[in-house]
Amino acid sequence: MHRIRYIMVGGFLGAGKTTTLGRLAAHYQGQGLNVGIVTNDQATDLVDTNTLRGQGFDVGEVAGACFCCNFDELMETMKQLSADERPDIILAEPVGSCTDLVATVIQPIKRLFDAEFTIAPYSVILKPSHGRRILRNEKRAGFSPKAAYILTKQLEEADAILINRIDELEQKQVDELVALVGEHHPDVPILRVSARSGDGFDALIELLEQEGDFGRRVLDIDYDIYAEGEAELGWLNSSVRIASPETFSLDELLLEVVRELREKLAEQDAETAHLKVIGLWEGFFGVANLISSESEPELSLPSNCDVNEFDLIVNARVACDPVLLEQSVRSVIAACCARRGATAEYRQTQSFRPGRPVPTHRFDPDT
Repeated sequence: MHRIRYIMVGGFLGAGKTTTLGRLAAHYQGQGLNVGIVTNDQATDLVDTNTLRGQGFDVGEVAGACFCCNFDELMETMKQLSADERPDIILAEPVGSCTDLVATVIQPIKRLFDAEFTIAPYSVILKPSHGRRILRNEKRAGFSPKAAYILTKQLEEADAILINRIDELEQKQVDELVALVGEHHPDVPILRVSARSGDGFDALIELLEQEGDFGRRVLDIDYDIYAEGEAELGWLNSSVRIASPETFSLDELLLEVVRELREKLAEQDAETAHLKVIGLWEGFFGVANLISSESEPELSLPSNCDVNEFDLIVNARVACDPVLLEQSVRSVIAACCARRGATAEYRQTQSFRPGRPVPTHRFDPDT
């Protein structure tokens, strides 16, 4: 029986998982392989899913809970990707605020579905902006120690750690990150990559092709700290229809929304873990994002379109009360629309704090 290669890439919110999966998917398709992608979120209307589908990939989505807490839906989603043409590779992107994925996802797949899947090395992307401050143990790392606990645990269970965005960093900054990671995880391979430019991806692909008993680093984890750290993040997914009598630049509006949200949240001392917006219009799309309060907004995928109506999806993960987060998002969208004489019709909004993780399965090496 043909076994599917399961490649899961983890990392904190804003680490660059979606861009990494998109680049990997394009590579494998170029090799003539069938590729499926599974995205994951605590809510519906996921920017990542729309972004990857917009690039022509076959994407399934597990929404409403993380892979570990919705393991059965993960397996069903992968089965649906196999319905028409069985994939050679499935790329999986877990929620960026989740950890303990070796014990709750990889080990259950190995033990329950070994005949159907082979497991690639579990790679975790280090987000330089927050990772540097957390690994340095800085007092103002952007998040509380409980939220920082999640990022450190993600690294602890990795078969390999990817330092992303090397194209945006000075060489001395990259070297410092390599030294910090090596100090905390001396026996774990470290790769320097840029998901955006593709630098370092030959080494990553070579790593992912290795055969062996991967996904063995089962964590000793405190679920109370983990749950409290996740619950410190306000979570918002919103879908809005924007329409105006006059045309305007879609990309300019997307960047404006992100820029003004950054300013408004900074005034409230609310650290951004990740903020993403996508504008969808007649087969075209643009994406803008912000990966931390100290970063600059980025138009990661320009649409180069002028529009008078489009669908806007906002995904925001911010260390603040979700009520405050929703108020900020609505206020900024209203102001951006008013400048263009546009109206905003909200189709759906979900704002909340993630609940306590309750995995479907958890492998315990002591039992």
